[in-house]
Amino acid sequence: MAGDDNDEGARRSRPETERSYGIPESADGMLSWEFVREKMANEQNYWVVTTRPDGRPHARPTWGVWVDDTFHCGGGEKTRWVRNLAVEPGITVHRESGETVVIIEGVAERIDAETVDSTLVERLDAAYEGKYGIQHGTPFFAVRPERVFAWSDYPTDATRWEFDRV
Repeated sequence: MAGDDNDEGARRSRPETERSYGIPESADGMLSWEFVREKMANEQNYWVVTTRPDGRPHARPTWGVWVDDTFHCGGGEKTRWVRNLAVEPGITVHRESGETVVIIEGVAERIDAETVDSTLVERLDAAYEGKYGIQHGTPFFAVRPERVFAWSDYPTDATRWEFDRV
C-alpha cells in the first residue's frame, strides 16, 4: 500500500457505495494506517457484532486492547457472543464513536493459555492492566483485520483497507 507504514500488504482505497454519498474518487485525503492504530489503541469501549446460529446478528459492547495491529477481547464461555463465535467466527468490531469511525471486519481466533506462547498472554494481560486496571485472562479472541473502514470527516477522508489473509 503506497505511502503507509507497516501495513503488511494491505490495499488502501476508497469505500465503494452509491455516488450520492460523495466519497471522492481521488486518493487525496485518505487516512493513514496510523489513524486506525491510534483510534483502536486509545478507545475504551468497542462494539462487536457476531452471528447467532440462526443467522441473526448479535451486537454487544466490550472492552479490548490493540496489540500487534490486532484487536483482542475476551468473554465468558456462556455469553451469547462467545457461543456465537464457536459456531461462526466472523466478527465485526466498531469503535464506540459514530463520528470518528473505525470498523474492523475479520475472523476471531481463540487464544487460550495452553495454545499460544505465554508471552502473548502476558502482553495482553499487561495491556488490559494498563488500560482498565485489571488483567483479563484467557480466553482472548484475536481479530486480525481482513477489511477496515475508517473516517473522521465523512465523506472526505473515508478510507478502506483490504488485507490478504490466508
